[in-house]
Amino acid sequence: MISSLLALRSESRAAISQRFFRTGKGDYGYGDKFLGIANPQVRQLVKTYDSIPLSDIHDLLMSEWHEARLCGVLILSRQFGKLCTIRLADDPQAVTRRDELLLFYLSHAERINNWDLVDLSVSDIVGRWLLLPTFLGHGGQAPCLVEDYKRSVLDELAASTNLWKQRMSMVCTSTPTRQGNPMWTLRYAEKHVCHPHDLMHKAVGWMLREVGKHCGMDILRSFLETYASTMPRTALRYAIEK
Repeated sequence: MISSLLALRSESRAAISQRFFRTGKGDYGYGDKFLGIANPQVRQLVKTYDSIPLSDIHDLLMSEWHEARLCGVLILSRQFGKLCTIRLADDPQAVTRRDELLLFYLSHAERINNWDLVDLSVSDIVGRWLLLPTFLGHGGQAPCLVEDYKRSVLDELAASTNLWKQRMSMVCTSTPTRQGNPMWTLRYAEKHVCHPHDLMHKAVGWMLREVGKHCGMDILRSFLETYASTMPRTALRYAIEK
């Protein structure tokens, strides 16, 4: 698949991406390399290769090229999504495979190392997993909703010193919020509300805005009554944008 990506490279577009994703020394994307491939081209390749094994996805995620890692997380998202239908929600084989894909994703979290890679995958994988049965966390006896274990997974991401893992813990909560459950977002917004990095300010504000949109403005207002006076202005601006 890497050869297919290399055939699509564009030096001029790569230069634009290098600036857009802040790859200069001291910036959050320092050292990232781009082939300069447009997202529609990447997504077309993903459709072609969406059945590749985890060993090949590992190779994509370990690549120095941003677009290769993007392909990796998008393929994982597609594979996970196919196991989330109503028919397969409680199917033991599907549950086992979802858990395998989740653990694979989390084990490669440090390679999912820019905001677009996180935002285009974490809700579809970790976020969906929060809503579905799992064998993880209770000895593998029968699939069930294990809230304490799921919180521990997100707590570990949130407590990491890695910016991208922290962003994962926040952005994945959009999935339950859009299903009417704001508790995940409120929990991790509270953990990250005073985070020092601008990318987390935006993520917190964005997720809080989703709470107001999908779960009710009163819930959002209640959170802001407590934190609006001290939270970063960027987070507040994003939260009340609409």
